[in-house]
This record gives sequence, structure tokens and C-alpha cells, in this order.
Amino acid sequence: QVQLVESGGGLVQPGGSLRLSCAASINIFSRYTMGWYRQAPGKQRELVATIRTGGITVYADSVKGRFTISRDNTKKTVTLQMNSLNPEDTAVYYCNARWGSDHWGQGTQVTVSS
Repeated sequence: QVQLVESGGGLVQPGGSLRLSCAASINIFSRYTMGWYRQAPGKQRELVATIRTGGITVYADSVKGRFTISRDNTKKTVTLQMNSLNPEDTAVYYCNARWGSDHWGQGTQVTVSS
């Protein structure tokens, strides 16, 4: 059974930074593509960033150059460093694990506001 637990969300001012973490209970973590998605009020869930087993990353255009995704296969964690945050980044952020099927965390709220 796959369990994902996110942490690190909160309230931050525009231009600030936050670091999200996801702890995974997965037997073969290294085989999973890990990712972060977000869902803003009234909008569909969207991709933020993913990182494959070999470290290949994909970013949404809206976060390129500001966000960095990384993973630690020993600790079974994936992190999202978010810099230069703006109000449009406000959303619930979800950790995702994918290997044949999708698994989701419960989400963590990120609010960017002055």
C-alpha cells in the first residue's frame, strides 16, 4: 500500500519561498515517477513538476526557473523548493507517485498573499 504525506505548506508573502516535502511509504520508491500537482479554487488539478527514476525533471511553464523538484531514494522523499512565489501559485499542492497507477497524498495548502 502506498502512502504519501505532504508537509511544508503555509502562508507566504509574494516574492517569498516555501519548501514542500513528501514522505512516501513505498516498497520500491526508486521505480516511481514522483511529482507535485496543484489545484486552485475553481480550477482543475494541474502538473507542477515531476522527477523520474533517473532524475529527469519536467516543469510546468509557469514555474520554470522558480521551482525545483528533487528526490532522495534512500529517504523515500521528494521535495519542491518554491522561490519567487506569487499569488497565482496559491493552491492545494499534492504529492503524486506513479508506477502504472497514480497515488496521491492528502494535499497541503500554499497561500501567497500580502
